[in-house]
Amino acid sequence: MARPPRKKVDATAVVGYVRVSTTEQADSGAGLDAQRSQIEAEVERKGWHLVAMIDDAGFSAKSLDRPGMARCLSLLKAGDAGTLMVAKLDRATRSTVDAGNLLAQSKKEGWSLVALDLGLDPTTPTGELVASILAATAQWERRAIGVRTRDALAARRADGVVLGRPTILPPEVVQGILRSKEEGLGWSAIARDLNVRGVPTAHGGARWHPSTVRAVVLARTSQRGGRVGGEGQEE
Repeated sequence: MARPPRKKVDATAVVGYVRVSTTEQADSGAGLDAQRSQIEAEVERKGWHLVAMIDDAGFSAKSLDRPGMARCLSLLKAGDAGTLMVAKLDRATRSTVDAGNLLAQSKKEGWSLVALDLGLDPTTPTGELVASILAATAQWERRAIGVRTRDALAARRADGVVLGRPTILPPEVVQGILRSKEEGLGWSAIARDLNVRGVPTAHGGARWHPSTVRAVVLARTSQRGGRVGGEGQEE
């Protein structure tokens, strides 16, 4: 089935977004009113028109998961507005990565993000430059976070920490596996025995694999600060 033609986006159709995070600001309305005034004045100066003014009162900007922001993005995606305008970028988000994601989404869907405090307005040469710098910074931060995460995980592994879901096995099952290993059985032989006896895995699975058995032994030996012996006895 063919998709309905996408509504032509009108860049002059603005959805204004205002936000305050504290209960006091939300109750007083002072912060929201100031933001609304700035957006309305800019829309009038440009000769554009305001489709909607949407607020998130009492929400933080740690993520984009907010009801008001969701309504804004829905209007923009549907083509009912062509510009998302905020008085300050931190009203939309305090995260460089989220700001970059917003810019990427706006480019993909054909609308613009305008932040009055930064001069972020892709319809102007300066605003286009600011947008490109912000997008590049967001990409760098995403990569930096990825590197830091990998380094932290590698350090934990080097310290003997077994990552992943914790093993939830009855002590007698763990002791039986360790005893079988000490007796010289390989991973496959131990797994076969557990499967024959119908012993469930740590997370309720019905089938043991050599790697599953090895993980149990590694977890216990790392807690003891020991080493796994009998590596050459695998079948």
